[in-house]
Amino acid sequence: MGSCKGGHGARLPFSYQNMYMKKIKELTKEERPYEKCERFGAENLTDIELLAILLRTGTRGENSIGLAKRILYPDFDSGGILNIHRWSFEQLIQVKGIGKVKAIQILCICELARRLSKACAGPELRFNAPDTIARYYMEDLRYQKQESMKLLLLNTKSRLIGETDISRGTVNSAVVSPRELFVEALQKDAVSIILLHNHPSGDPTPSREDILVTKKVCEAGKMIGVELLDHIIIGNNCYSSMREQGILK
Repeated sequence: MGSCKGGHGARLPFSYQNMYMKKIKELTKEERPYEKCERFGAENLTDIELLAILLRTGTRGENSIGLAKRILYPDFDSGGILNIHRWSFEQLIQVKGIGKVKAIQILCICELARRLSKACAGPELRFNAPDTIARYYMEDLRYQKQESMKLLLLNTKSRLIGETDISRGTVNSAVVSPRELFVEALQKDAVSIILLHNHPSGDPTPSREDILVTKKVCEAGKMIGVELLDHIIIGNNCYSSMREQGILK
C-alpha cells in the first residue's frame, strides 16, 4: 500500500487546498502537470499528477489534480497508487466529477498495467520455478476481493497447455473437488498440474484448509497418474509455495 501522506482526510496547508480549486491554466507553470511532464519527463511526476493528466478535466470547484487525489486517496488513513485497482465501474461513477467516460478510462489504465506486468514476466516464466509463476499471475490475482483458484495444466515437457478458473469464494475441500480438477486434466491430456489461488488479506501463509486441500489433491493425483507439482498462494506482491515449504514432496 502506498504512503498515506496527503490522504483525503489529512489536513493540508491552505496553499495546497487552493491549488486543487484553481483551474489548471491559473496555476503556475511549475504546478501544471502537462508542463512538468514536458520539461522534466513523466518519471518526475507524482502519482496524482500522472492520473490528473489522463483525467484531463476536473469538476466545478476542483481541477483534475484534486480529482486525481480523491481517486488515489479516498480514505482517511490509506491511499496511493494501489487504490486505483480497488475501484469498480459502479463505484467510480458515484464519484463527483467521474462520469462513464472517465470511469472507463481508469479501468482501462488498470487493465493496461496488468497486461504490461504480465507481458514483462512472461519471458522468465518457468513452471519448475514458483517465483516466476507467482510473478506472472500476480497482477491477475493480488487485487481480487474473493479467493479465486486457477488450475494450470502441463504436458510431458512441463509446458502450459491450458488454465482454468476452478472456484471463487472460500477455497476449501467442499468447493475444490479433486474429481473436477482431474476430469479437466484428463480431458486435456495433462500429465501434471499446478494449483494457484490468492489470499485477499495479502498474507500468503497457507491456512489449515489450504494444506488439507493440497494433500487431498496430491493423493488423488497419484492414484490416476497426474502429479500435483505445486500449490502457490498469491498475497500482496508476495507468495508462498507448498513445494518450497516442504508440504508437497
